Amino acid sequence: MEENQVMVVGIDDSNFSLYALEWTLDHLVGPTINDSIFKLVLVYAKPSVISAAGLLAGPGVADILPIVDSDLKRATTKIVEHAKELCTKKSVKDPIVEVVDGDPRNVLCDAVEKHHASILVVGSHGYGPIKRAVLGSVSDYCAHNAHCSVMIVKMPKTKQ
Repeated sequence: MEENQVMVVGIDDSNFSLYALEWTLDHLVGPTINDSIFKLVLVYAKPSVISAAGLLAGPGVADILPIVDSDLKRATTKIVEHAKELCTKKSVKDPIVEVVDGDPRNVLCDAVEKHHASILVVGSHGYGPIKRAVLGSVSDYCAHNAHCSVMIVKMPKTKQ
């Protein structure tokens, strides 16, 4: 029997990411799709404690880092559980879920390589060109650097 192709879906705490996952479940791997050809891998790029704490320096920073780490772990659990609940609600059983420390751009492209993915799905925040240039765009980076097809799911303005 032929093994299913792999679909990597980037998840985070944004409504854009959750919409992209829900759209994917409804249109590509959900129960209404007979015998989906995809094995689903959900990937969350967890920020490092240092990046989440920002540019804090000076006395007392060492005392704050464990608190930031604890908050990141709680947020990660919430994001992953929400994504898994969405999969369960859409009757998609046993997605592979990975949490990897690092920049989402690199984490998602690395996950594509690791799983030999056929497609990467990411949400779009809908930034304009200036904001995208300043903040960087995960979807734009992945579209140019991932070694597979990349689907960028945009949330309709009526849902934002």
